[in-house]
Amino acid sequence: MTQLYGYRRENGTVGIRNHVLIIPVDDLSNAACEAVAKQVVGTIAIPHAYGRLQYGEDLELHFRTLIGTGSNPNVAAAIVIGIEENWAKKIADGIAETGKPVAYFGIEGNGDFETVRKASWKAKEFVQAASELVKEPIEMKDLVVSIKCGESDTTSGLASCPTVGVVVDQLVDAGATVLFGETSELTGGEQLIADRMATPELREKFIKTFNDYVSFIESQDANLLGSQPTQGNIAGGLSTIEEKAMGNIEKTGTRPVVGVLKPAEAPDGPGLHFMDTSSAAAECITLMAAAGAVIHFFPTGQGNIVGHPIEPVIKLTANPKTVAGMREHIDLNVSGLLSRELTLASAGEALKDVMVRTVNGRMTAAEALGHREFALTRLYPSA
Repeated sequence: MTQLYGYRRENGTVGIRNHVLIIPVDDLSNAACEAVAKQVVGTIAIPHAYGRLQYGEDLELHFRTLIGTGSNPNVAAAIVIGIEENWAKKIADGIAETGKPVAYFGIEGNGDFETVRKASWKAKEFVQAASELVKEPIEMKDLVVSIKCGESDTTSGLASCPTVGVVVDQLVDAGATVLFGETSELTGGEQLIADRMATPELREKFIKTFNDYVSFIESQDANLLGSQPTQGNIAGGLSTIEEKAMGNIEKTGTRPVVGVLKPAEAPDGPGLHFMDTSSAAAECITLMAAAGAVIHFFPTGQGNIVGHPIEPVIKLTANPKTVAGMREHIDLNVSGLLSRELTLASAGEALKDVMVRTVNGRMTAAEALGHREFALTRLYPSA
């Protein structure tokens, strides 16, 4: 296999990108963060809608997601801006535990002009320092990979998801870390995941996590038809959530599951880990990037366009119509599996080749098109 190269961070984790991130603590700070990003080339702001009057586990998830995003190995340094300085400091302190450069600023008492001025000077310093960092040889075991599918159809379960499953098994066998989730989309196949839990304790934890998620949905008198499966899934030939689950589970491979994680919780070691997440694409990828994932596999049927600010998203499909109509979004065409021009093993090798090239610097379609979807998961209404 071609040699892999990455950025080895101060805490030993390995990134494949080298971003300087401008993080708003709350929705009120988005404008200041975007102003800094406009002034300093090489920075990325991640505006979002939340961060005010949250409480309990919802607030903890908010902090965990923003700290995790700034701590991601694909980030070289971070600037945190909040309306209140103490919350900006809380997030900056969490990121600082990784050893990477971070600074924080509060807008109250300073205003936007002064905050943007000071933050821009620090961002310029961080960008110049990051530009001198050099990639070094790494191994497959250094990678943290996340997986999620979207706009699934019959081709997803037959071809693109199994292709991901082949590579997931190879990554796990090599000592890498892989994250999967989409809790509600396991419905009807959850017992298959439960049976792969590495210990009885993990099995019990997974079943409780799954049941709690589904019970909450049902407590809202919600009918999953139309949302699970989605209208696009139905148009693509999937008639039930069970059919969708069978295809979804294909991409997880066959290896034991060694962890059951809360949303945005970092895994404590290598192997295959389940994370309790929404099935919404941007939310799920955001949570997994916050847990440390540096590259994402996204099999799609009908076609999905999601990207992420700091985690490259590799999209593959086996649907010839999607390849033709949405070709600017597709990184790998595995429709040859359905026409029997490809074997599953060769499709897996093709995906691994795209992964290696992406690790080593090639931009994904989503990166080239500027897709930077960042969506926080919200649990409760505001206080």
